[in-house]
Amino acid sequence: MSEPAVTAPGDGGFSRPVPSPSVRLRLEVSYDGTDFAGWARQIGQRTVCGLLEDTLATVLRVPVRLTVAGRTDAGVHATGQVAHTDIPQSALETRSIDGDPSRLVGRLAKMLPDDVRVRAIGPVSEDFDARFSALRRHYVYRLTDARWGAEPVAARTTAAWSRSLDIDAMNDASRRLLGLNDFAAFCRRREGATTIRDLQRFDWAADADGVLVGRVSADAFCWSMVRSLVGAVASVGDGRRDVEWCRGLLAETSRNSRIPVAEARGLCLVGVDYPGGDELAARNAITRDVRDSASGGCCGG
Repeated sequence: MSEPAVTAPGDGGFSRPVPSPSVRLRLEVSYDGTDFAGWARQIGQRTVCGLLEDTLATVLRVPVRLTVAGRTDAGVHATGQVAHTDIPQSALETRSIDGDPSRLVGRLAKMLPDDVRVRAIGPVSEDFDARFSALRRHYVYRLTDARWGAEPVAARTTAAWSRSLDIDAMNDASRRLLGLNDFAAFCRRREGATTIRDLQRFDWAADADGVLVGRVSADAFCWSMVRSLVGAVASVGDGRRDVEWCRGLLAETSRNSRIPVAEARGLCLVGVDYPGGDELAARNAITRDVRDSASGGCCGG
């Protein structure tokens, strides 16, 4: 864990750095991504990371840099996003916080806009890494094929499909994509990045309002992978493609332009799984080796 330093007198009258104790904090974050240009900080853009870092820095009076489990794209939502940051212990010893980082939840609720919330904050081991410690990420995708589109009260979180969808055909296509595969056909190209992922869950069910709810889980997702998966199986569901076409995409080695990318508004990151505390360091080493060897990113939208 990186630690800020102060100076103290040393031999010969020179100053020497003295480490200042720091603490690693885990944050659980929710946001409506409609009016954000994604998670990652971008110059001149309203982003979730930029807003949270700036607000935390104002409260704690120290620079804050967040590491996140999944860098969601513009318009993508989250109810289970996870991030971590390292800050000096002294930053938590103000009168309003009194050494208890959980008190930041109430402070931030008063300062943040309605479309983003930090639901929990607490200290964690320095072995915890929001990105590299993750075992898997879970997304939900909401899709309606109603002729009138999404209901107005759910329009910000529900995508519309212009053709009628057969949920059985979608589930059949989704099952054929499960497992450890190269998902290059579903990912936007990033130089040197691996597109091999372990897709552990992909299935669909209709809710009480008839909206199709897809649940997608994997060890990690590459850029645009989830929305491309949805677009591919929806193309099977509306009859334009068959199941074998969908399965055959796994044999391709580059992005397939025939796969429609489903709307961002239907996608929500709902959870991230982590191992027990005594397994964090080992998990970090494994994930860093896989990701760094291929210069890969972790995240999709």
